[in-house]
Amino acid sequence: MRKLVLTCYVPFELLCNCPFPVSTFPKSQIRLYTFRACTEKNEMGEVVSVINTVDTSHEDMIHDAQMDYYGTRLATCSSDRSVKIFDVRNGGQILIADLRGHEGPVWQVAWAHPMYGNILASCSYDRKVIIWKEENGTWEKTHEHTGHDSSVNSVCWAPHDYGLILACGSSDGAISLLTYTGEGQWEVKKINNAHTIGCNAVSWAPAVVPGSLIDQPSGQKPNYIKKFASGGCDNLIKLWKEEEDGQWKEEQKLEAHSDWVRDVAWAPSIGLPTSTIASCSQDGRVFIWTCDDVSSNTWSPKLLHKFNDVVWHVSWSITANILAVSGGDNKVTLWKESVDGQWVCISDVNKGQGSVSTSVTEGQQNEQ
Repeated sequence: MRKLVLTCYVPFELLCNCPFPVSTFPKSQIRLYTFRACTEKNEMGEVVSVINTVDTSHEDMIHDAQMDYYGTRLATCSSDRSVKIFDVRNGGQILIADLRGHEGPVWQVAWAHPMYGNILASCSYDRKVIIWKEENGTWEKTHEHTGHDSSVNSVCWAPHDYGLILACGSSDGAISLLTYTGEGQWEVKKINNAHTIGCNAVSWAPAVVPGSLIDQPSGQKPNYIKKFASGGCDNLIKLWKEEEDGQWKEEQKLEAHSDWVRDVAWAPSIGLPTSTIASCSQDGRVFIWTCDDVSSNTWSPKLLHKFNDVVWHVSWSITANILAVSGGDNKVTLWKESVDGQWVCISDVNKGQGSVSTSVTEGQQNEQ
């Protein structure tokens, strides 16, 4: 989902499935698509095409599927309590590992940055987070976190600049932060009552200071401040910041949704002044939040689109110019901001049948 090559074509690989109990395709299949922005003389516009169909042989609903950093491995998880890893190079599919350790449906998987090795995190209804690692070609459980009292719904690795840190959001309302301290040991910090009823999603801010591309003096090391966003059953998005004493504090509360927030995604950045977050909800709305002034920390929401069903997942391309949205309507749509500031739908994949249409839809068209 995050592979991007900076050539005249910009591939953006999409996995057409939803991260919660809604599946676009037959329960055992995952389709991979590539998005290309065409700029050649006789081929203008955008093209979305199927590059692979992976038959996972999962025995129940697939809830999440994630490509690794290099786009060569696919991790999937399912209600059948398993996590599977496939080699998908050159349009093939080779099962590398079938990981069993959870005792309930597995909701989400997340790859760590490869500088720390081949590491994958998974979270489940069984209240556990498991961290898996490949050693000498064999995948094994390297750590199990059992610090939550209810389903763990989301896991997200921090930018690699901060070290090996995993954020975990749970239905018990708490968010855990697991930090690897060496020699197989993990330090745990917990934000209790982060969201009333439960936390559904977590997403880290990029390890880039807003505006640093323009204002940062050359040779001066930036002062990184760890931040992440979370979304919950209280209809809120919350922004969290690590204080100097190492404790986590709620920095901002963003209100626009009228139902459970299902996902949040902090956009990648190269150091431009504007910070951007996408959010989606049970209310069918997707909002784009922007903050243009770090000192005031004021975030403004803009409705991207009002869908007719729940929206489960939002995901940015690595250049943050395209947003993928998937939901209960069994579609994955790609959205791009136009020069006049409006968000337009540049393509959608319909009902898992591989049919792709390209259209332009104003983000405000169905605003209520």
